[in-house]
Amino acid sequence: MADEKNDDVENNEEPQVEGDATNAEVPEDLIEAEGPDVEVPNDLSPEDEALLADAARAMQDDKRSAEDRLSTEDRDLLAEMRADMLRAQAELVNFRKRVERDREANREVAIAEVVRALLPALDDLTRAEAHGDLTEGPMQVIGQKIRGGFEKFKLVQIGEKGESFDPNIHEAIVQLPTPGATGQTVADVVEPGYKLGERVLRAAKVAVAVPA
Repeated sequence: MADEKNDDVENNEEPQVEGDATNAEVPEDLIEAEGPDVEVPNDLSPEDEALLADAARAMQDDKRSAEDRLSTEDRDLLAEMRADMLRAQAELVNFRKRVERDREANREVAIAEVVRALLPALDDLTRAEAHGDLTEGPMQVIGQKIRGGFEKFKLVQIGEKGESFDPNIHEAIVQLPTPGATGQTVADVVEPGYKLGERVLRAAKVAVAVPA
């Protein structure tokens, strides 16, 4: 009887196998029980490279075959939609350029009108400076500020004594026959002209020396 009890006790005890899943308490135990890590070679064999290349070609062929499955009508419709999209994008870009160009032109016109209206005051400053009225005192400071404000808008005075006569920027109010003159030259500036950028606001009134 004692032997039978001992056999029963031995039979009831389950064998403990090192690394068995029944002894794993956390997932890390299962991972460690799988065995040592296997080193994956960095360099592919020519056969593996060929397999990868074939797979890439197959993917590209699948993409082309999907397009080929479209009917002729569908392909024409797709091409027409693409053309419409490109045309719409081009029209939008051109519209933006026209708007920006028109906005800049309108801005220049508005500035030109304001500056043109103030030219008589600028002429008074020029005459006062010629008479020595702006050499010192508050009027000198005021004159400098006014001229500085005009310069911010790129206002440039035109018409200099001795330069060649140009009908685009000069207005000849008198011609002076001059011995030895070989061409038309500005002999004197009666009233200076002004340019705003490339726009002539007022031509310079000048006396022109011409050949005698």
